[in-house]
Amino acid sequence: MKPTPKDLFKRNIEWARSKLAMDDQFFSKLNDIQTPNYLWIGCSDSRVPANEIVGMDPGELFVHRNVANVVPHSDANCLAVIQYAVEVLEVEHIIVTGHYNCGGIRAALEDTDHGQIDNWLANIKDVLRQHYSEITALPTQQEQIDRLCELNVEEQVRNVARTTIAQKAWRNKKELTVHGWVYGLQDGLLRDLNVDIDNADQIHEAYRINSNSE
Repeated sequence: MKPTPKDLFKRNIEWARSKLAMDDQFFSKLNDIQTPNYLWIGCSDSRVPANEIVGMDPGELFVHRNVANVVPHSDANCLAVIQYAVEVLEVEHIIVTGHYNCGGIRAALEDTDHGQIDNWLANIKDVLRQHYSEITALPTQQEQIDRLCELNVEEQVRNVARTTIAQKAWRNKKELTVHGWVYGLQDGLLRDLNVDIDNADQIHEAYRINSNSE
């Protein structure tokens, strides 16, 4: 039986009590300030709870989520989150985290009309187009989905690094590294794709902004 909205309020009370039982200052400390060192850009999928899978409490991880963890330069919401994280919270790590068997990735591989979401999935289809031969050469649909999940994360890492926000931080000698990870639903483990970017020299010169003027 699915929980009702009233059940969620009951669970909230139980959760709050459990936190206070472990630390009676838990919420007062959260109320004062948030000082996360990480921005997590992940998928909206309900099976990928950002804080839980890295063992962090509220206040330790700044989170932005959307379908298939995409970072388009036309998305004002995502850019606002990145700017706030970097310039106000002064996070030192941005982690783009995809997950295997992602529904958004699966839909992007199909030629079915999904309605409005297809406009969003076009960002992933751009990645598919760039790696079309590699993806379509894989023998099973699952392998194609999972490889595109990885390639999409790699592209979104580059998209974060190309933003004026990240480049401004690097020009100002701030510590900032963009990471690319993938989460396995089948075993609960994270995989590091080893595509870290921590300076503007690692992005294509066509995207670099070298002016010191702000």
